[in-house]
Amino acid sequence: MSMARVLLFGPLRDLAGWRERTLDAASLSALKALIAAEDADLARAIDAPGVQVALDQALVRGDPALAAGSEVAFLPPMSGG
Repeated sequence: MSMARVLLFGPLRDLAGWRERTLDAASLSALKALIAAEDADLARAIDAPGVQVALDQALVRGDPALAAGSEVAFLPPMSGG
């Protein structure tokens, strides 16, 4: 498995009560499973429509593998005008 730096922003951070953690997971789906085991509300929030995932500062979809030192950021929907 790979230690990944996990970042939450905006309302996701507020819901979780943390901004940054290090979790040990080999893939994005494994990381989400770890989060779900700890906090079902946060798990639902990061899977909500409009939430984007950045892996090492690039937006990703699907279930990419995580390498040692990966940075995974969950980005809430953004509004703007």
